[in-house]
Amino acid sequence: MFELIQTIEFCYGHRLLNYAGKCAYLHGHNGRAEVIVRSAELNELGMVEDFRKIKLVVKEWVDREFDHRMLLHRDDPLVEPLRAHGEPIVTFDENPTAEAIARRIYEFAARQLPVVEVRLWETPRACAIFRPGGASESS
Repeated sequence: MFELIQTIEFCYGHRLLNYAGKCAYLHGHNGRAEVIVRSAELNELGMVEDFRKIKLVVKEWVDREFDHRMLLHRDDPLVEPLRAHGEPIVTFDENPTAEAIARRIYEFAARQLPVVEVRLWETPRACAIFRPGGASESS
């Protein structure tokens, strides 16, 4: 089995609703997503996938969707005031945690590439991992 990991760095801000702690306040992160692609076989060029293709496909989307954006729960009372001031907002149906961001990146990337997992490093020491296959995942 072969695996590749493509790292994509981006900056984002967020806050968590109904959270008792510092993350209840607007703050930012220098995030790092690791997109893991796996295959039992290599293609005609001897690769699982071209690193350049992974970067082009996923990084372009992450830059457009998340980089230098404020990620907020759709019910956050700051969504409309920030939009009214021209701030780029991305809304989530749940709190925009590292777990939710990892899942959203995975859902996009897996439609384009044989992605098996996405890791989202919120800080250099804290990482959330999304891989499909849990009890609530549909087949």
